[in-house]
Amino acid sequence: MDKITELIKDEIKRQYKSLKQFSDVSGIPYSTLSNALSRGVGTMSYDSVVKICSILGLKQAYDTDLTIFNEQFNEICAMLEDLDEQGVHTVKTILQVEYDRCKKNWRSPKLKSFNGIAIASEELDIDKQCRVKALLKQSTSDGY
Repeated sequence: MDKITELIKDEIKRQYKSLKQFSDVSGIPYSTLSNALSRGVGTMSYDSVVKICSILGLKQAYDTDLTIFNEQFNEICAMLEDLDEQGVHTVKTILQVEYDRCKKNWRSPKLKSFNGIAIASEELDIDKQCRVKALLKQSTSDGY
């Protein structure tokens, strides 16, 4: 089965209790939906596929790929549109740091040197870790 049909099928299962319920909401006959999902949505009219995708919150990003854009994604995009060049750069930098952190499957988190602006690439030894913690604690109590 093609990717688009699989994605639509999965989203209907995730968002609706049954194909019948989705049929009622969409106005597309149950038999039409059932046949399309078993044979592929390529057998449906373009308008029907667009209608299904619209109801499910799927938007076409590329010719062959569909992506789910949920409310959180839309909210983030709306905020990004209002940022200036420096704001976009800052968000992109933070996003890259977090992406790299999440992609790395670290076994245990390790303390890195942090000066409020950047994270150093080298791990600190135990003595330095204690000094960094003390400095952070002191700067917090001093109101910085």
